[in-house]
Amino acid sequence: MMPPLNADHIARRARAAQQGLIIEVISALPSTNTELRARIARLSGPMLLAAEVQTAGRGRLGRQWHSAPGDSLCFSLAWPFQGPLSRLSGLSLVIGAVIAETLRGRGWPVQLKWPNDLLLDGAKLGGILIDTAPSPAAPGLWAVIGIGLNVRSNQARDQALGHAAAALQSESADHPTAIDRNDLLARLTDALCDALEVFDLDGLSPFIDRWHMLHQYHNQAVCLSEQNVTLHEGIARGIDGAGRLLLDTAAGRIAVAAGDVSLRPADQPLSLGGAHAAG
Repeated sequence: MMPPLNADHIARRARAAQQGLIIEVISALPSTNTELRARIARLSGPMLLAAEVQTAGRGRLGRQWHSAPGDSLCFSLAWPFQGPLSRLSGLSLVIGAVIAETLRGRGWPVQLKWPNDLLLDGAKLGGILIDTAPSPAAPGLWAVIGIGLNVRSNQARDQALGHAAAALQSESADHPTAIDRNDLLARLTDALCDALEVFDLDGLSPFIDRWHMLHQYHNQAVCLSEQNVTLHEGIARGIDGAGRLLLDTAAGRIAVAAGDVSLRPADQPLSLGGAHAAG
């Protein structure tokens, strides 16, 4: 049995908690993103909310995020930003890069798939969903950053995805190594808070090269589709300063905004897809 998440354990290990970050863990709730958005009017500073179980977790394109006790890390981070919504362009890419770097530093060779998927050994490990809300007390706005990571395999969850799923803990190993989710969440929290402070000042620019190093399909042939209809084919050449994917097509280079577009390798058939991890 994997030990439960514990707010005190996370706070003792997270430097951000000593700097004022509020940390809370709830055993079960519909969605960490939805809950945090409802609390924004009462927040005086950043807050991290994690849940053992989400009964109505959301993902990109409105898909469901499945979670069960101990199988996942499902959490959301509410963060205030200065300036208009346009300043948050590329935020999900920054979050993906920071999570991937942190996990790689702990031995998992995680890569990214534009715009917001985390991959391990080519399979979906997790994803990111960002909601925004106006600041009720001052100029600016809040971002609620939802993150979901598969910690260990869950047959019911993985069969519902419609695509290959990965988990941090390999059940196929002779002696699977137990993962301290409280420590891992503390490490992720500190890395995210550090990155958000930089992003609020300098935007996406400091993170572009870092993201390129982690994109699994960099300089590879890909297809972009929407609702199972292929829109573009070409070579993925990275991202621009707004987080748009640069794609070299037969007609020339184009910049594609995320929207409802999904990326896949050129030799992979269209799929109905499945859950996209988030809050």
